[in-house]
Amino acid sequence: ALSASRCALATVPLSAGWLPALQLVRRGSKAVTRHWKAMHFQRQKLMAVTEYLAPRPAIPPRCLAPRKEASEEDNGYARLLRRQVEEVFQDNRMIAVCQYNSMPDEDVVLMRRYLRKHNIEVKFVLNEIVRPVLSQSKYKNLLPLFVARNILLVSPETKAKEMLRVLKRVPQVNLLAACIDDTILSKQGVENFAKLPPLEAAQGQTVGALALLPSQTSSLLQCGSAHLTALLDQHIRQLQAGETGSPAEPTPAQGLGAH
Repeated sequence: ALSASRCALATVPLSAGWLPALQLVRRGSKAVTRHWKAMHFQRQKLMAVTEYLAPRPAIPPRCLAPRKEASEEDNGYARLLRRQVEEVFQDNRMIAVCQYNSMPDEDVVLMRRYLRKHNIEVKFVLNEIVRPVLSQSKYKNLLPLFVARNILLVSPETKAKEMLRVLKRVPQVNLLAACIDDTILSKQGVENFAKLPPLEAAQGQTVGALALLPSQTSSLLQCGSAHLTALLDQHIRQLQAGETGSPAEPTPAQGLGAH
């Protein structure tokens, strides 16, 4: 029976595309023939001895004169902007430096209009234009403020109170410092300056205080002589009354002397 079955299997033809369901494929790994190996110490010595060393310069670099950088030529537009900045600092009594943050164009127009009502102008300036001008002027202490985007609020009058009132409504513009009558003030100094009375009122108060002291001094100096004159007049009346035998009438000077 076993032989009969084998013959039956042998007689069954195999199809051309038939493959077994399970195939075993053996894949061998490649042999690693190169491993890292430390260099021999004698070879290390040889490499260190034969290493190339660049020759030292005859003159040390620190003794050489520094190279002169080629200065860029200023164009006419930059010189014009610097001249305008110089005129701004010369023609105005109040110059406020403010930090400018991005804000809508409508708010910028409103801020300019409110400031212009008080004769205050807004100047947008570039740091590369302002810094060279300030470095050669008496306002060089303002240089540390020009590190970001800044604007200048300038006025031929000292309108610090009006400027602070407008800036209180614009949080995007922060006051850093100001130069009023050639005096640099911080933000707190500007606020203290705004609380002062107007110049005319301060001058009137000063004149009144100065005039009060001389008037008091004059009245004190005249009081003694007036009192002495009154006493002498009273004494003369008493002598005249004693000669005539009638009592002397009291006078205001007598009452004054009693007190």
